[in-house]
Amino acid sequence: MAHRFGDLEAVVMDRVWSAPDSITVRTVFEDLLRTREIAYTTVMTTMDNLHRKGWLERERDGKAYRYRPRLSREQYSAQLMREALGGGRSDLVLAHFVEQISDDDTAALRKVLRRMRAKNTADQPGSGAAE
Repeated sequence: MAHRFGDLEAVVMDRVWSAPDSITVRTVFEDLLRTREIAYTTVMTTMDNLHRKGWLERERDGKAYRYRPRLSREQYSAQLMREALGGGRSDLVLAHFVEQISDDDTAALRKVLRRMRAKNTADQPGSGAAE
């Protein structure tokens, strides 16, 4: 089951996902200070919890840790979508979802489906593409 982040976890994960490389607690803390009053230890504990839950990887860098996400933002979103589809009749859920997305998202979905169909066809034995 995909984990839905708490409010602070979501804000921290957004900062980690937005970072071009691994990121320290200090960097996240200083970034959050621009918009809210928060303690360094609160950010440190939140990032440690996200690490223990398996959402962040970390490596030692001197006395500190550098964190990076285990999944991209897009992979995480896909997990949430899979969970939503597993909760009921997926054909009805998909129909309601497609009715609610923008024309641009519908076009992007069609493009992805065409690409996946072409890849699956190319991977079929005897298609000549994968041989």
